[in-house]
Amino acid sequence: MSSIRRARENDIPRLDDLLLQVLTVHHDIRPDLFKGGCRKYNELELAALIGNDLRPIFVYADDEDVVQGYAFCVIEQHPGNNILTDIKTLYLDDLCVDSACRGQGIGRRLYDHVKAYAKEIGCHNLTLNVWEGNDSAKRFYESLGLHPYKYGMETIL
Repeated sequence: MSSIRRARENDIPRLDDLLLQVLTVHHDIRPDLFKGGCRKYNELELAALIGNDLRPIFVYADDEDVVQGYAFCVIEQHPGNNILTDIKTLYLDDLCVDSACRGQGIGRRLYDHVKAYAKEIGCHNLTLNVWEGNDSAKRFYESLGLHPYKYGMETIL
């Protein structure tokens, strides 16, 4: 039976495949910022992330326990900061569903799981970034009820 669970070390090859899919999307949109065909994390870095409770990784695994999607998360707090309140935020660093499995509700299930987890651990909010030009991701997150809370802007020199 398909399930959402924390990532395990034996998921690393599949996570790597999916991370490459995300990198390709970002590279296609912004080749001036993102290299093509490289790895975001090496195996040791992924193993360290998998074991880090402040950076939980959730996966959607099918009936054969093959990972079809993931959500990389970061728990953020700024205690004692001069200007920021001491709230706990769950930052959704990366969400990916295998391109062959999109349209099956996996992304929504992963997001709902992450949102429930954030509530369970006492987070005030859940945040994420969407690159300009990634219109399908923007529409997806808007359909889940997310809305902008800040804008990043640039000028190319």
